Amino acid sequence: MGTRDTAPAPPRRPDWAGVGAACVLMLTGSAANCAVAQAYPVKQIRFVVPYTPGGALDIVARRMGVQMTASWGQPVVIDNRPGAGANIGSEIVARAAPDGYTILMGGIANAINPALYKNMAYDPVRDFEAVSLVASVPGIIVAHPSLPVRSVKDLISLARARPGELSYASTGNGGAHHLAGELLSRMAAIRMVHIPYKGAAPALNDVLGGQVPLMFGNLVSVLPHVKAGKLTGIAVSSKARTAVAPALPTVAESGLHGFEYGSWMGVLAPAATPRDIVVKLNRETTRILKSPEMLERLANEGADVIASTPEAFALYMKQEVAKWAKVVKESGVRLD
Repeated sequence: MGTRDTAPAPPRRPDWAGVGAACVLMLTGSAANCAVAQAYPVKQIRFVVPYTPGGALDIVARRMGVQMTASWGQPVVIDNRPGAGANIGSEIVARAAPDGYTILMGGIANAINPALYKNMAYDPVRDFEAVSLVASVPGIIVAHPSLPVRSVKDLISLARARPGELSYASTGNGGAHHLAGELLSRMAAIRMVHIPYKGAAPALNDVLGGQVPLMFGNLVSVLPHVKAGKLTGIAVSSKARTAVAPALPTVAESGLHGFEYGSWMGVLAPAATPRDIVVKLNRETTRILKSPEMLERLANEGADVIASTPEAFALYMKQEVAKWAKVVKESGVRLD
């Protein structure tokens, strides 16, 4: 039997048409993704503030919203969703589509709440993408002018003479201002009655009207009323006196050494928001905060502009959650 010679099969030519088509699809897809990222925003942005209008977070969010609208040509609408110590508005954003069209003006309550609520519907670290810290704001203690108190020493003396009768307003149960009142009460060995509100505006209204004699608040929303003579400034809670109200002593220098509290605010987006959108939000936030207008306005109201990177804000949030868990535990405050 003879042997049949078999010629080797010719090499297979590449399917250049197929390769080309695949490359076109890949390039087209990438281009489309890039176009979407570059186009953002192409519709209205919902900027949720988890408090009533008139508070520090609301004031700053509205100013930012105006500038974002002018810069991007798309409306940025402030949506006030108060309640449950900022949890209602925060959960709305945590559960929103991660597309950059629903963002949150978060604050110190987002770091405090995990220690106050056993069954929170969201996690402040896991369920958000940090965009940027915005500013920090010292706290302030104020009184209605009818109250015979002009200093921390006056306040302590009056509270000791009338145990359990003196009441103070705050922006809500378990918030920084509530905890500040609890801390002062413990340090000064006095008893005061806490009156919680759903935000700074209603609390301020009742203090201005004399329904509640005292308030623990923040400089941005309260200081204008002190300057107008409608409220008596007692002390600020920062380590040092503030440049916008240099006549006001700190609580620490008034005799309660180590007393300090303040609040902060920052922009958050739902977890899994694309990185390029987070970066674009961060750049716009930073641009606005570093503009001469915003720097001057916030400084005049006692706020310190921060404008951080997303990474720095994410780390800060983790540190704040840990810090306030300790404070809440020591205070014994629980909300559920």
